[in-house]
Amino acid sequence: MRADRLVAALLFLQARGRVTAAELATELEVSVATARRDLEALSTSGVPVYPQPGRGGGWALLGGARTDLSGLSAAEAQALFLLVGPAAAVSGEAKAALRKLVRALPRTFRADAEAAAGATMIDPARWGEPDRDRPEPLDLLQDAVIRRRELRLTYVSGARQRSERVVAPWGLVDKDDIWYLIAGTERGRRTFRVDRIGHAEATGGTFERPADFTLAAAWDEVVGEVEQRRSRTWATVLVPVRFLGVLRDQFGRHCHHDGEHDDGRARVRLGAPTPLDIARHLAGWGALVEVEEPRSVRAELARLGAELTGRYSAGDRAGES
Repeated sequence: MRADRLVAALLFLQARGRVTAAELATELEVSVATARRDLEALSTSGVPVYPQPGRGGGWALLGGARTDLSGLSAAEAQALFLLVGPAAAVSGEAKAALRKLVRALPRTFRADAEAAAGATMIDPARWGEPDRDRPEPLDLLQDAVIRRRELRLTYVSGARQRSERVVAPWGLVDKDDIWYLIAGTERGRRTFRVDRIGHAEATGGTFERPADFTLAAAWDEVVGEVEQRRSRTWATVLVPVRFLGVLRDQFGRHCHHDGEHDDGRARVRLGAPTPLDIARHLAGWGALVEVEEPRSVRAELARLGAELTGRYSAGDRAGES
């Protein structure tokens, strides 16, 4: 596992102070190219590991040979363990890496770091829902992302269309316990839900990520595209100020407070894919919410109200007779 290897690289740097990629490759029993990528990964992730060119150069920890692990401050060590601690509860590899990190920290940091690791936990199940199973191909996908190996996927889209394609897996994202794969394809970058991948296998080919690719930036674009599709219709509504928080919980980031109305009610902008989606959310509010515009949402509310009145008024009359 790469996480385990990166920890080992840090410990080796701590012991030696300065190493070359070739020395690290020998220590970890990997290729020189892999050792160099690991050192670059440590450096770009914020660990103070720097290359020193020229004769007698190599890679060194800022502060010299006796820097503890990575030069982490007490606050940085606590923050790191707050992040890693929950993962250790569900991953054997993370637990092993955490033990090594603890041993490598300065003694004065260890107690607080261990306390931070146990301060939070992950419960992936929502209230009233069972635990989601870990997607079967996830381990293979993670390995392919790290090792830059092409994959052949069998994929079922949201419209139930089955297809087979060769992809270059660039990165994985876990959003609300649903995993997504961002990959390069012959048609450009695509995003796949991992739980819709029926089968995945290595093709034997390798790939290089685009030089300007970063997973965070790519995911921001995906989120932006999805949110745009989810908010194609906007409505302006009036609601008593005391219920503004409830409306925000219901619509999330698609709820914008636009100030106060003349009568003291809050004016709010709400977004959803269609007028019917907004109307369905607001129908249960009854007369507490007034829709100013657009007419399409008002019409959907009137239609829903007429349907309910027709069904339950007729039912009440039948019961009375």
